[in-house]
Amino acid sequence: MPPMKVDNLKQGFFGIGIQNGKTPENLGVLWRSAQNMGASFIFTIGNRYAKQACDTHKAVGAMPYFHYETFEDFYTHLPKGAMLVGVELTEEAEPLEEFKHPRRCVYLLGAEDHGLSKKAIEKAHFLVKFRSTYSLNVSVAGSIVMYDRGMKQ
Repeated sequence: MPPMKVDNLKQGFFGIGIQNGKTPENLGVLWRSAQNMGASFIFTIGNRYAKQACDTHKAVGAMPYFHYETFEDFYTHLPKGAMLVGVELTEEAEPLEEFKHPRRCVYLLGAEDHGLSKKAIEKAHFLVKFRSTYSLNVSVAGSIVMYDRGMKQ
């Protein structure tokens, strides 16, 4: 049997989720995009929602869904070796257009009206933002991040 190629081990994974999501509709749209764009899992922190009417591809049943009551609980359970990438419109955040996505990472988005918590911003390994004057809808922002990841790989 030939030795396994190291390249096979480099493919990586990513998960995506929302901290304190505002509306169940946004969550359903993000989940549908996550399934289409190759996410390994989806999650929520804080607010928890059941099946979404806008999740027509039944993403929740097609990939693992995790729920965490608090950011601390989520952070403790990050997959081993995964980098936390916060998506936030802050001065210190790196422009998405210049960002090199980690092979193994978890993307965290905040609700449109509050953004990420201070603790999430402090603990993120990376912060990314869009060239945008105003915040974007959370499901749109998440879809753009996943699309960018796919295009750069």
